[in-house]
Amino acid sequence: MPALPSLLLDPELTRFVMGGVSINAGSGGAEGLPSLCRAFGCRVDPGTGRITLFFSAPQAADLIRDATASGALAVVFSEPPTHRTVQIKGQDARLVPLAEDDLACVTAYRTAFAQSLVFLGFTEVMVRTLLDCPDEALVALTFTPSAFFNSTPGAQAGTPLIPALTPPPTPGAP
Repeated sequence: MPALPSLLLDPELTRFVMGGVSINAGSGGAEGLPSLCRAFGCRVDPGTGRITLFFSAPQAADLIRDATASGALAVVFSEPPTHRTVQIKGQDARLVPLAEDDLACVTAYRTAFAQSLVFLGFTEVMVRTLLDCPDEALVALTFTPSAFFNSTPGAQAGTPLIPALTPPPTPGAP
């Protein structure tokens, strides 16, 4: 059976999700109760399209339990000044070790998100307090996107976004 195409974020959407946006992820438990947690940034693997999110392990305990048990994860990326919002769903969420550059990624995210909210009148101290987490408490949850949606408030909210598709490799091709 041939491999299914992978959904990849285009360069503009990659910049958007890795910028100073609010990132919230959700899943659900076996009892049907939702779990939700704010992420402290993300990275996108350009080769595989996998998205890795960073969380405080204590704050995200329920989300991690539910997402790793079912694989189901929905992530909302929202830009505070414009309310532009994108939802990305996946079905294969799993914990992975932090990579070498992940702490730098979290630091850059905190700075970008603080700048985004300071522009709206919030204090940088307040934003950094919201995103405070000791480095040793950070965990990484990764998933492969299976669906993209426009979730910006308005008439187009909920409409699927058309992703870039990567065709499966042709057998025997170099």
